[in-house]
Parts: sequence; structure tokens; C-alpha cells
Amino acid sequence: MYILIFFLAHWFLSLFFQTFFLHRYASHRMFTTSKWFERVIYFLDYICLGSSFLNPRAYALMHREHHAYSDTEKDPHSPHFFEDVFRMMWSTVLTYGDHLKRLKEPEARFAGNIPEWPLIDRIGSSIASRIVFGGLYTWYYIAFATEWWMYLLLPIHYLMGPIHGAIVNWCGHKYGYSNFDNNDKSKNSTPFDFLMLGELFQNNHHKHPNSANFAKKWFEIDPVYPIMKVMHWVRLINIRKAI
Repeated sequence: MYILIFFLAHWFLSLFFQTFFLHRYASHRMFTTSKWFERVIYFLDYICLGSSFLNPRAYALMHREHHAYSDTEKDPHSPHFFEDVFRMMWSTVLTYGDHLKRLKEPEARFAGNIPEWPLIDRIGSSIASRIVFGGLYTWYYIAFATEWWMYLLLPIHYLMGPIHGAIVNWCGHKYGYSNFDNNDKSKNSTPFDFLMLGELFQNNHHKHPNSANFAKKWFEIDPVYPIMKVMHWVRLINIRKAI
């Protein structure tokens, strides 16, 4: 039970901050917020992603490229140009690394308006930080695992962020249905989207990239949007009107 609770908590907390902070805020600026709350969610993003921390600037630049070149040869992770998900994600790793190390000059339209915190960026991307978090995950399993097969979940903890990305980038452009003709291959993967907190409504999102609510049909539910609405009501954030 302890292992299951820990696994689900890590899965959904890391996914929440990936979609709420990295995707909806850093990449699309779907909401505005104060500097202090930006630092709060920046820090929580680092803690929850842990060993798989993703640099917000590199993430945002790569994601903006993905939208601009969706399912074309310039798309950093379209599943339609790779034989399998592993090769797609390796290409993603290379593109991410170029942005992280600032080896690639982004197009002017993709740059700017991205949150940065150099201290957390350096710590989160360091080998030492990733080893410490990996060690903590392993220690928890040693303390509470009761069956050998539970240890098979550990690699998912180590690579939680990239695994979420692989699922969304591969499945969200291959499997499901389309509400809109976006001139790409984006799909909505309901009912599995609930496990990805709205991220698999890719077809909806590519049609309305600045909308904070990824669900568009009556039967679609974006679990993160109501949380954002509560934050909006209590004035922690201000959801921007979608253009």
C-alpha cells in the first residue's frame, strides 16, 4: 500500500506541475501570476519532478517549436517521423539538450516571456541532484517494498518527466479522435486522458493553444482546469482570455 501511494503521488504530482507550470505557464502563458507565486510553483516543480527535472526555458522553447511545426519534419517529436517511441524521445533529448546548453539559437518568435530561476535550473539539472532524488526513491522502496516486482517501478520514478512526455507526444498524435482539422495528426485520447491530467487532449489543444481548458466537448474533462479556476478565484493566478 505504501509503495502504491508513493507511486501514484509521484506520478500525479510531477504530472500536475509539468502540465500546470511547464506547459500551461512557461510555454503558453495561459495565466499570469505574481513573482512570489511563480517562485513557489517553480520550486515545487523541481521537488515533484525530482530526478527528472526539466529546465523550463528548454522545455518551453521546444514546445513552441512543436506547435509551430506540428507533425512536420521540423517538429522535434512527431511520432510520424520515427520508427518507435524510443527513437522519437532520443531526438527529443537531443533537441532539449541543445536548448538547455544554449547551443541552438531559437527563432525570435519562440524566445522570451519564459520564467527562469538560474539557481534552481543549475541545481535541478545537475547530476548530483538527480542522484540524490534517485537515492531517496530507492531508499523508500527498500524501506517499504514487500515484493520483488515493486522494484520494477523504480525506473519510472527516475525518468518520470520524460516518460510523461513520451506518452503524450506519441499517443497524442497517433491514437484517438479529432474534434478539429488542425492540418496535423493531433488526437484526443479519451478516456485515457484522465491518467495524463488533460495532456492527451492534443487535438483540442492544438486548435486552441492558449486556452487553459483542454476539454472542449461535454464528455471531456480536463482535471487541471477546475484547480486553475479555484486559483483564479482566490487571486493566486489570473487566467488569460484565450485568443
